[in-house]
Amino acid sequence: MMLGSQSASAATITTPDIDGDIFNFALNLEYLEAEFYLRAIGQTLAGNMLVTGTGTQGTVTGGSAVPFQSAAIQQYAQRIAVDELSHVRFIRTVLGTGAVAEPTINLSTSFTVLAQAAGLITSGQTFNPFADEISFLLGASIFEDVGVTAYAGAARYITNPDYLEAAAGILAVEAYHSGSIRTLLADIGAGVAFDAISDLRGALSAQIVPGGEAEQRMLIPGNDYNFVANDSNGLAFRRTTAQVLNIVYGGGAASGYLFFPNKLNGAIA
Repeated sequence: MMLGSQSASAATITTPDIDGDIFNFALNLEYLEAEFYLRAIGQTLAGNMLVTGTGTQGTVTGGSAVPFQSAAIQQYAQRIAVDELSHVRFIRTVLGTGAVAEPTINLSTSFTVLAQAAGLITSGQTFNPFADEISFLLGASIFEDVGVTAYAGAARYITNPDYLEAAAGILAVEAYHSGSIRTLLADIGAGVAFDAISDLRGALSAQIVPGGEAEQRMLIPGNDYNFVANDSNGLAFRRTTAQVLNIVYGGGAASGYLFFPNKLNGAIA
């Protein structure tokens, strides 16, 4: 499958319930992250009874317990899984009956599509982020940087200070996750593979932001430990909802909407 260019319906946010729409958009992404990490440690969101809501409830394909060799990396995975589960539970509580259901999520073929597009594997090969801990860290790196940039990009649209405070708290935790994953990958010398993923994210999202800067790669001149994606002001890199959708949809229909085959639930899809 080839990655294309998706014209998302949410380049600007103009719906009546702005805060609710943004938090439901975030909830879709948290569903994806939570399922990835929970399945890596042998759990699911359905097992935690956190998948119902408005819209069409979907199914999740792929994912399995990772055969961790390092106790440290396994504990990183367990810790992040707990956080992502908490994010889902918290956002669903904030939204109440307005929370969207978990959409259909593809954790099986989606990573192969991305890995081929990034040049990590060739046509005919497959990439399974649950096969081993290095593959797991590379798969995790896709989500963490996207999560940080999504929350940072959406902050300007949130009108309710309580919602803004909550989003800031989640953003901070996602940033910790991102920095940890980047550092672990740098420790094992996976900077080149990470940068290939970063470049693909940039191509899918047209990564230049209004300030004129692009997401920073891991390997920068004189330092292989660039553990944060920020700009020259030291601020977290930001993406619009449309840019985020372009990444998680893999550009759109050409890739079967990648991680979300039936697209997201909610107004921003």
